[in-house]
Amino acid sequence: MADPAVREAISRQARAWLEANALILDTETTGLGDDAEVVELAVIDCAGAVLLDTLVRPSGPVPAEAAAIHGITDAMLAGAPTWSELHARFCGLVEGRQVVIYNHEFDVRVISQTARRYGLQAPQGFDQVLDPGRIHCAMQAYAEFRGEWSAEKGQYRWQKLSAAAQQQGVTVENAHRALGDCLMTLGVVRAMASTGNAQGV
Repeated sequence: MADPAVREAISRQARAWLEANALILDTETTGLGDDAEVVELAVIDCAGAVLLDTLVRPSGPVPAEAAAIHGITDAMLAGAPTWSELHARFCGLVEGRQVVIYNHEFDVRVISQTARRYGLQAPQGFDQVLDPGRIHCAMQAYAEFRGEWSAEKGQYRWQKLSAAAQQQGVTVENAHRALGDCLMTLGVVRAMASTGNAQGV
């Protein structure tokens, strides 16, 4: 169990995200590597309003191993917009806003490299030079909130999003699709923000 002071600090952080009506973002991708591209993008606000929920047609086929995880196939993407068609709308959406992402390093990297593939400038704060004042990692926050120490890694153990949601009693629906994962992340943020939860009640 985490130190009560740590839990309270994370709870305050989560409440600040909610009060700022931060954006919650998630992607699905063609893979994990340096050539991975976004194939689905969702953005919601802290009221749960869906601001963006779209498939994104990549420059090549979706590898079978990626499709096996999120279920997004080449046939589903055939009529979807490319990143270049969505880029301006996405940049306008996130500009100047607090953004909360579960495992932000991955999503920020893939968004950046997808934009670069089309010769576009990554959105401010999404250029791999992470803006700690604006782009936040819910996975890191939840690891500290849960307080499960990994002696092997010398840090709090990261939890998969579906595990974090289940641990906090958040309904897991449509996991591994961008909108479903946004809603789960919002549920985890709300759970961390709960005063009683922060005190371990």
